[in-house]
Amino acid sequence: MIVAFSVTPLGVGDDVGEYVADAVRVVRESGLPNRTDAMFTSIEGDSWDEVMDVVKRAVAAVEERAPRVSLVLKADIRPGVSDGLTSKVETVERHLAE
Repeated sequence: MIVAFSVTPLGVGDDVGEYVADAVRVVRESGLPNRTDAMFTSIEGDSWDEVMDVVKRAVAAVEERAPRVSLVLKADIRPGVSDGLTSKVETVERHLAE
């Protein structure tokens, strides 16, 4: 399964990059395949529990320093599919190249 999520600290001002970095650090240290872009961090794992544990810990890292946290989450739950984080993008790129 792939989960794309965004953690936003609230009540800390406009510059939230260091708080977001705390969340991304948790994701990267998890060892799960992941990718971060300007809006979301995506992670891929074998189970709901495995992926959601990382999301929960990423939110907790931001909660430690922010009075309020917003979480946006989107999940692609497809048992038996692996390397979707890469293969989904490759499929789109292949169609663009045609």
